[in-house]
Amino acid sequence: MRLLALLAFTTSAFAAETLPLWPGDAPEGNGKFSDSSKAKITVHLPEKPNGAAIVICPGGGYGGLVTKGEGHGIAAWLNSHGIAGIVLEYRLPAGRPYVPLLDAQQALRIVRANAAQWKIDPKKVGIIGFSAGGHLASTAATHFTAENRPDFAILIYPVITMSVGTQGGSKKNLLGPTPTEELANLYSNEKQVTEDTPPTFLAHALDDKTVPIEN
Repeated sequence: MRLLALLAFTTSAFAAETLPLWPGDAPEGNGKFSDSSKAKITVHLPEKPNGAAIVICPGGGYGGLVTKGEGHGIAAWLNSHGIAGIVLEYRLPAGRPYVPLLDAQQALRIVRANAAQWKIDPKKVGIIGFSAGGHLASTAATHFTAENRPDFAILIYPVITMSVGTQGGSKKNLLGPTPTEELANLYSNEKQVTEDTPPTFLAHALDDKTVPIEN
C-alpha cells in the first residue's frame, strides 16, 4: 500500500497563488533555453505559519505530474501543520535531464526571495517528492550550490537510483533510451551523498509495485 493512501487530505481554505517559475525563457542546460509557460509554482500559505516551507515535487514517472494527491493535497496537509506548501509544476525532461533540477532549484530560490512576504524562515525551506518527484527532490538535495540547497528533504516512495533497481519509465523519460553510464551514475543520487547533503527523511512501502523498495 502506498503511503499516500494513509493520509487524509482536505482542501485548503485559503486562496492559493500561482506564479510563473521563470520570468522569460527557461534554461535547459548547456546554454540552451526553451519556453517556460508550463513551469510554475502554486503557493499555499497556512493561517498560522510556523516559519517552515516545503517545495512539493509531484510524481508521474517524469512523463506527467500527479498534482492533486501528490501536490495540492500535500500542501493542504502541510498548511494544517503551519507549513507553507509550494507545489512545483516542473517541466518534463523528455530526455533533457537538467530541466527538472533547474526548475526545483529555481523554486527554492523563489521561496527564499519571498520569505519575508510569505512569513517563511529562509533557513527552514525544504523539499518533498513522491516517486519520480522523489528522485527530483533527492537530486535537489545532492546537486546544489549554496543558494539553492534545501535545508532538509523528504522522500516518499522515491526513485533514487538510475542504475540497478531503478524505475525503468522514469529513467527513460529523464535520461533518454540509451544514456551513458556516466550520466546514469550522475543521476544515481545514492552515489552523490556527501557530508553537506541536508538531513533527509525517507519512507517506502514494502509492497510498492511501482518503485522497487531498493530505492
